[in-house]
Order: sequence, then C-alpha cells, then structure tokens
Amino acid sequence: VARDNGLWVRAYVSMAFVCPYEGSIASEQVVPIVKKLVDLGVDEISLGDTIGQATPDRVARLTEAVAPVLPLANFAYHFHDTHGRATANVQAALRDGVSVFDSAAGGLGGCPFAPGSPGNLATETLVRLLDGLGIETGVDAEKVHNYGPGEDAQKHTAALKAIGHLH
Repeated sequence: VARDNGLWVRAYVSMAFVCPYEGSIASEQVVPIVKKLVDLGVDEISLGDTIGQATPDRVARLTEAVAPVLPLANFAYHFHDTHGRATANVQAALRDGVSVFDSAAGGLGGCPFAPGSPGNLATETLVRLLDGLGIETGVDAEKVHNYGPGEDAQKHTAALKAIGHLH
C-alpha cells in the first residue's frame, strides 16, 4: 500500500548476526530475507546487530553476502554497542561502501524482546567517528550531546548494567 501511494519504505532485518534464542546467524540465512524485501520494492533495508554481538569481520562477510541482492545505496546498518564494537563495525561497513547507519542520542534504546540488548550506537559517538574520518555529516555532535537524553538517561543505563539487565 505504501509503495502504491508513492511513499518511501524502509525495512529492518533484526538479529542479522546473532539471535538470543537461536545463536549465531549465518550470512546465508539473511540473504533470502533481504532478497524478498528487495523483490517487494523496499527502498532501504537496515540490517540489525540487535544484541550487539557483531564483529568487524562478520560485518564484512554479511555486507559481501548481501551486496549482490541489495545495492549499497539502499543498505543500512543498525549497531548496538554491547561490547564496545559499534564504531569498529561502522568502520568495517564504511570500508565496504555502506554509508547509512542508525544511531540514537545518548545511545538510548535497546531491544525489549532481546535479553542483554543494551542501548544503540550513540549519535554523538557516530558523528565524532565520521568527523574524525573526514566524512561530513552536517550534524553537530556537541549539540546532540547537550540536547540529548542527558545524565539521567546515562545514570539509568549505568544502573541497569550494574544489576545485570544490560551487558
């Protein structure tokens, strides 16, 4: 219906790397899902590291596997920073030509149905990384930080980590 009305459509493939219930997800399992979404006419597809278990080498393998069915201009990644690898994963994807990444001010977010899924890649962290690489974003990282969720959200996240709800 959206496409019939000229609307732009974005889809997400969650758990593209690891599922908290099924374990590791092979790139070959993701490709048919992406192909089906492309065949449906989706404009952009974001592949999600929903529980933050991706590594740069797995990002490179998934990008390589999906690239033949999904043009890089229609490709996005959604990283969580569970083990502090989100920026390394962004850099791996950038090397392979992906240029769209989801993020959230202050790293807020997470996935309520995925145990151990902490916040998203922080927008200010992503912008600082891209700025440092000489990639223009048009986003002021300091403004995002100053007007983002603030210390209360950061304290809440730290408290959840302390009691084991986030890793």
